[in-house]
Amino acid sequence: MDTIQVVSFKLGSEEYGVDIAQVQEINRMVAVTNVPRAPVFMEGVINLRGQLIPIIDLRTRFAMPRAEHTKSTRFVVTEIGTKRVGMVVDSVSEVLRLPTDAIEDAPEMIAGVDTEYIRGVGKIEDRLIILLDLAKVITGAERRELEHADAEPAAAG
Repeated sequence: MDTIQVVSFKLGSEEYGVDIAQVQEINRMVAVTNVPRAPVFMEGVINLRGQLIPIIDLRTRFAMPRAEHTKSTRFVVTEIGTKRVGMVVDSVSEVLRLPTDAIEDAPEMIAGVDTEYIRGVGKIEDRLIILLDLAKVITGAERRELEHADAEPAAAG
């Protein structure tokens, strides 16, 4: 039986999952530096071992209300195009093996999230896990905005 490995995480009451191959690392939340004129969904940047990484609030991205960061808040580092990006999630649950036959195509609309970055919905026991393609969470135009926002602090320094 074919399976995929997914990292599952929570945003509000919903459980999401991403292919483990898209996840470079998972870190505790740290102080985020605000960037002037950054895109609305971008919380700011952090310095991760000498590299500036834009931090994206997935709640804002998915039109959910922002939440205070807690000790469970994490950021998932992924690569979008050639850029490393951190995605803020409420908490990371676990790494799951999901049988490919337990994954269904996404319905047209799920909880108000546009479906272009939803790969499907995985079913494990009584849980539904919305599977995301992190590379598609940011559109091409937004990716250019991110690259522009990220370049500003370096130019000023």
